[in-house]
Amino acid sequence: MINVSNPMFDVIKSDLAELDEGLTGAVASSVELVTEVGTHLVSAGGKRIRPALCLLAAHGGPDFDLKRVLPLAEALELIHTASLVHDDVLDEADTRRGQATANAKWNNQVAILSGDYIFARAFGLIADSTYGEHVSRRLAELVCNLSVGEIIQNHTVYQSVKDLDDYYGRIQKKTADFLEICCELGGLVGGMPEVDTRKLAEYGHCIGMAFQITDDLLDILQTSEQIGKPAGNDIRQGIVTLPVIHALNVSPDAAELERIVTDPEMTDEMVDRALAIVKATDGIELAKQQADDYLERAQAVLPASLPADIREAFLMVTDFIGDRDF
Repeated sequence: MINVSNPMFDVIKSDLAELDEGLTGAVASSVELVTEVGTHLVSAGGKRIRPALCLLAAHGGPDFDLKRVLPLAEALELIHTASLVHDDVLDEADTRRGQATANAKWNNQVAILSGDYIFARAFGLIADSTYGEHVSRRLAELVCNLSVGEIIQNHTVYQSVKDLDDYYGRIQKKTADFLEICCELGGLVGGMPEVDTRKLAEYGHCIGMAFQITDDLLDILQTSEQIGKPAGNDIRQGIVTLPVIHALNVSPDAAELERIVTDPEMTDEMVDRALAIVKATDGIELAKQQADDYLERAQAVLPASLPADIREAFLMVTDFIGDRDF
C-alpha cells in the first residue's frame, strides 16, 4: 500500500486507492496459492511511484479519464513488482520493505513462476485496453531493458568495474528507463501534446537516474533497520556503485578495496572495511552532486502547460528524492 501520509501524491490519493483495489484483483487466480502469493506481493508496501507518475502525467493532459488510465498504471506497478520478485531470487534476498520475500516465504520456484504470472497479468491488462501499438511496444522495450540491465549487473558481479559510463548505462536500464516510460505513457494517454510528452519523458529519465544514485548511496550510508535490507548489501553482492567506482579510481587504498569487492567470500568485517575506504573519499559528495544535477534538470524541463497542482506534485517528487534521509 502507498504511504498516503506523503503529501506529494495528495492530488491523486483517491486514484491510488482505486489502483490498490485493481492490483489485488489483477493478481487473483482460480488457484489459491497463486492468489495468495500475488496478494502478498502487491500488498507488501512501496510508494507506488511508478503508477503515481503515470497518473500525474495523465492528469496533465486535456483528456484525463481515470478508468482509461488505471489499467496502464496497474500494469506498470505489476511489471515493477514482477521484476523485484525475480531480483530477490537472484539476490537470495530474505526480506524486502521489511517483509519476507516470495522466495523466502515459499521457495525459488514459486517466486520465479509468480513473477512470470504477474508479468503476464500486466500485459493482459494492456491487451484488454485500447492504448494502441505504441504503448505495447514501449512496455515490451521496458521489460527488455530491465532484463538487459540485470544481465549486465549479474555478469559483472565481483568484478573491478572502474568505468562510470558503465554504471550510468546500467542504472538507466535498471531504473531511469522505467520512470521515463511511466511519465511518457501517462502523458500520451492523457492527451498531452507530443512536445510536452517528450518533456515529461525527460523528467522521468532524470528523476530515475537521481533515484537510483540516491538508492545506491542509502545502501552505503544507512543502517539495515533504516533501509529494510543489510547495509553494504551491494558490496556484499559484488555490485559496485558510483561511490565505490570513484574510490577504486582515486583512493590510496584502492588495491585493498579491489581485493574486497572481487572476493565472493568476503566477510562482514571486509564489507565494513570497504565501506570505510569508500567513505574516506569524496565519492559520497560526488554521487550526491550528480543526483542533485539530475533533479535540477528534471525540475527545469517540466512542461509549462501542466496544471498548478500537478506541477507542484511533480516538484514534490524531486524534493522527496533529493531529501531522502542519508
